[in-house]
Amino acid sequence: MNVKVENIEKNVVQLEIEVDAEKFEEGMQKSFYKNAKRFTVPGFRKGKAPRKIIERYYGEQVFYEDAINFICPEAYDKAIEENNIHPVDHPEIDIKQIGSGKSLIFTAKVTVKPEVELGEYKGVEVKKAEVSVTDEDVENELKRVAERNARIITVEDRPVQSGDIVNIDFEGFVDGKAFEGGKAQGYSLTIGSGEFIPGFEDQLIGAKTGDEVEVNVTFPEDYRNEELAGKQAQFKVKINEIKFKELPVLDDEFAKDISEFDTLEEYKKDLKEKLLHAAEHRAEHENEDNVVSKVVENAKVDIPQVMIESQIDRIIYDFDLRLRYQGLDLKRYLEIMGMDVETFRKQFAERAEKEVKTQLVIEKIGQVENITVSDEDVEAEIKKMAESYKQSEEDFKKHLREEDIQYIKKDLVFRKTVDFLVENANFS
Repeated sequence: MNVKVENIEKNVVQLEIEVDAEKFEEGMQKSFYKNAKRFTVPGFRKGKAPRKIIERYYGEQVFYEDAINFICPEAYDKAIEENNIHPVDHPEIDIKQIGSGKSLIFTAKVTVKPEVELGEYKGVEVKKAEVSVTDEDVENELKRVAERNARIITVEDRPVQSGDIVNIDFEGFVDGKAFEGGKAQGYSLTIGSGEFIPGFEDQLIGAKTGDEVEVNVTFPEDYRNEELAGKQAQFKVKINEIKFKELPVLDDEFAKDISEFDTLEEYKKDLKEKLLHAAEHRAEHENEDNVVSKVVENAKVDIPQVMIESQIDRIIYDFDLRLRYQGLDLKRYLEIMGMDVETFRKQFAERAEKEVKTQLVIEKIGQVENITVSDEDVEAEIKKMAESYKQSEEDFKKHLREEDIQYIKKDLVFRKTVDFLVENANFS
């Protein structure tokens, strides 16, 4: 096999790959075995005609497509490995020469991983994240705990007040016409949360269970759905149910009910220790993020658009997965938000570009600094992962593919490289 590599534009290479005639013949024979039963030739039972007869009757090109599919992927993979090429997208294949007795010649045009020009990455100056927990922080956390332990009580004898949780049916109209995404039944809304358009929640105050209320609002000029931005709307709203939260009294009995402590003061002391631990953990991550951001900012790299689009795909996939856990999906979410897919994708472009650049820069530093992981490191990580999934290490390993192992190694190298950068940073 002969390979010629040409840089045809920035981050794009073209390989001209020549596979010898003998290898092409193997592909043609495989294609014949796969497709022989498809052909009917006079004088032969279906699927029993020799290859030469089929080729004479239909033309040998009937076997080209599968022969190419058998040969080209293997030849392409070998070519990029031997020439140390790192594609970030699928190649565009173009057949230049094909035919029995000839070598198969094809070109593969592909976008490749860009070169990274590193800036300063050792000894970068970074302000250290502060760690502190005040009495006010403890009191606020105590209030959140009380909120989580509040009783939800149905209101029967009074109208809606600020802070109530109302169950409503509603439908919105603009210029007398219902608009898409403006209707729901059995929706739970906390009055005063600011979840709805300004003015909507206030107009429900004073209504009673069973009341039907007309709410008049104006969509903000910067509303996410441009078709509704700045327009006046009317909502028909029915109050199905009114509830409110009854918060527990914060005393020793409360501490006994929700913890292993006998007094509120003991519980608050424990809360403070946990908050401090969480603050230290956050500060550690903030320090890492600040160091990495500075290092990435100092580097230069021209990122191919296809890498950014692929990262957006991954971000949206994760977003959709989280929606499904909440009983929603991306299509319905976009309908509710009044947004098309293209607009939705654009809002992740900057984040995706930053994530791709970070990955490329950290990967380059790992290579320059020769940061590696041992088999023991990988084994320790697999053991930790098995424990998190509540499986034995042996059972967990059964489901790991080679690409999973490589991903674990790559992730460990990334984390070790970040640790290296943090260790070598100057915090002030």
